[in-house]
Amino acid sequence: MEIKAQDIKTLREKTGAGMMDCKKALTEAGGDPAAAEKLIKEWGLAGVEKRSGRATNEGRVFVKQEGGRVSMVEVACETDFVARNEDFIKSGAALADLVLKKGASAPDAEMEAMIRDMASVIKENITLKRVACVNAGPGEVLHTYVHGEGTLGVVVKAKTDKPADAGIQAFIHDIALHIAAFRPLFLDRSRVDPAYLAEQEEIFRKQIDGDEKMKGKPANVLEGIVKGKVNKLMADICLMDQGFVKDEKQAVAKVMADVAKTAGASLSILDYVVFRVGEN
Repeated sequence: MEIKAQDIKTLREKTGAGMMDCKKALTEAGGDPAAAEKLIKEWGLAGVEKRSGRATNEGRVFVKQEGGRVSMVEVACETDFVARNEDFIKSGAALADLVLKKGASAPDAEMEAMIRDMASVIKENITLKRVACVNAGPGEVLHTYVHGEGTLGVVVKAKTDKPADAGIQAFIHDIALHIAAFRPLFLDRSRVDPAYLAEQEEIFRKQIDGDEKMKGKPANVLEGIVKGKVNKLMADICLMDQGFVKDEKQAVAKVMADVAKTAGASLSILDYVVFRVGEN
């Protein structure tokens, strides 16, 4: 017999079970909603909704790359045990495939349905935190890095005219490691919100105004101090200004320029995406 999509949806909303499980129950119950609901309970699949309020601070990042396209997905769960579960990993990988296929930048109904099906099987609150899809244009390369058992994922987009050069490949990989370790908030100063920067400058000026040691100093000296504080802030939050992971005495931008010069190539980092489990 034909099982209507609306009946599946109704049973799913009522029991919290997965879509395929609801369809199976309705089929075995001959389309009888009450009998299907009883089957769901007998199978131990009801109650997904009751688990939905529980904290999901664990999880895993999944990355899928095909040529010049990369997808990245963060799936959250309640326990690290589930994050290592074979069904959880298999379903997460399938989600990354779907995101890549769709070129999605946000979860959709189909993805959420897969999450609900996963939760109904594993019997733990599971959520799809975020998704991303990165595409490489002409002359651009993508590099991915997944830390450990998927607690962190990084995608780096670079542009170079010598993508096969070993030194350039090594540098781009090191940049992925650097991002994982140093957590830059912005690629470079041009990406910093001017309003945020102006706010920080105002804070620095007020700090100086309240410092007795600064009383009587010339205006140009005080502005120089503000500029120094801003530069230090940029070195903390901007990738290009940070000390390089393998030599913190040199800024990333300087190391990149040296690598490009050695390779006789053009090289720039265009963007990056980082997902860290448990962070928004």
